[in-house]
Amino acid sequence: MMTPLTHYRKPKQFISNKLQRYSPRGLLIYFLPMALIPATIIALGKGNLLGIIVNASGFALYVFAAWCLRKGLQAETIYAQSPIVRAPKLPLKKLAAIITALATGLIAWLGARQSFPVALMFAGGAFLGMYLSYGFDLRQEKKIADAQGYSGDEILRMLEESSQIIRKIEQANDKIRNTELNQRIENICAIADRILAEIESDPRDFRRARKFLNVYLDGARQVTEGYAKTHQQTQSGQLEQNFRNVLETIETVFQEQHQKLLEEDVFDLDVKIEVLTTQLKREGIL
Repeated sequence: MMTPLTHYRKPKQFISNKLQRYSPRGLLIYFLPMALIPATIIALGKGNLLGIIVNASGFALYVFAAWCLRKGLQAETIYAQSPIVRAPKLPLKKLAAIITALATGLIAWLGARQSFPVALMFAGGAFLGMYLSYGFDLRQEKKIADAQGYSGDEILRMLEESSQIIRKIEQANDKIRNTELNQRIENICAIADRILAEIESDPRDFRRARKFLNVYLDGARQVTEGYAKTHQQTQSGQLEQNFRNVLETIETVFQEQHQKLLEEDVFDLDVKIEVLTTQLKREGIL
């Protein structure tokens, strides 16, 4: 049965994911180089080779800086929202600031014919503006303690992979046009997120949850992605019912997995895991 928490939490997470993907932050820099387009055309008309190179290069650098900034902001949002991800590998926001400063200085020096010291001041102002507007990348790693013979890195890697699987299930769910099935899949993803959060908060749960992470979560992904592809090609009622039955079983087991983690009772859960594995194999999912 769907609880109020399950019902309201998922839409909020869905909205958060959409805002993360389509947030307007950083888009302004894409408009910054627009003035360089007519400048390049004018330079082309005058046969000014240096002007063409400077303006076209400045345009390309600004666009690349905007792309780096957007990716850096998205990575920062994921890092801030999730306790189970590593810090971004590349300092994309800082890289965007450096590229913006380089492009600004280049245009001021070679394009606007300012002196080199003045061009450096323009570059420094652009770099400072980027920092004040967007800051630099978060570099501090989120540590997970070693537990049950597994290193913190091993646990973190598994949690990261599991989190990516959940996001893939959500993406497949976007392609399914059935409100009831959509809600069931959303519930499954919400429960899975809570399980990962439980493991992150108490790494000792990792050993007992490994089978869930290795078998059920990926099984849920396979069945959801498979149905998302095939249901668009056929309107089989039997296919939909089989998918509904599997989702009901997965949702029940996910709820039990979460509860068992809270109760620290693993024996009965292992039995139920074997039952679900058998069903997934019978349905041709595993």
